Amino acid sequence: MNTNQMVRLFAGLFILLSLALGVPESPLFVSRYALWFTAFVGANLLQSSFTRFCPLEIMLKKAGVAER
Repeated sequence: MNTNQMVRLFAGLFILLSLALGVPESPLFVSRYALWFTAFVGANLLQSSFTRFCPLEIMLKKAGVAER
């Protein structure tokens, strides 16, 4: 698995988890404030598409994950 795939995997997992924690109808509901994390992940994905700067990708490269 390369860095691009892992960034997508982590983003998807974090979005689904924060939705599960922030939607009142969810059995895992904690607080509506968890939805702010969903917005943060989405904003980070948006800015990284323009700037090509992604903190997770930098950490994965330092951890030795193959780029492509």
